[in-house]
Amino acid sequence: MSDCIFCRIVRGEIPASTVYEDEEILAFNDINPLRPVHVLVIPKKHITSLSTAGVDDTLVLGRILAKANEIACSQGSADGFRVIINTGRVGQQEVPHLHAHIVGGTDPVGPMLKRI
Repeated sequence: MSDCIFCRIVRGEIPASTVYEDEEILAFNDINPLRPVHVLVIPKKHITSLSTAGVDDTLVLGRILAKANEIACSQGSADGFRVIINTGRVGQQEVPHLHAHIVGGTDPVGPMLKRI
């Protein structure tokens, strides 16, 4: 998708603070972090959301989850983290490109995350 902000990041048209990259996924710091560690992990291939992902996307979805611990630990969240994938309008997905939030860093204080 040519006008997708995350596709533009993958193509290098928009800068991002990259923390991990391989042939299939890209991980970068969220520009509006809600926790000390707040990384977005996206497939380089455009997939709109979990609701549009198919069997052909199984490997890249698994790779995102398999790399979550490595990414979280490398960013300072070795004691634990959350992986969140919002899907669709009701699921509060803000960017129509599938992405996982890895959040953590310190013990949460007060109510759990309301927006992610």
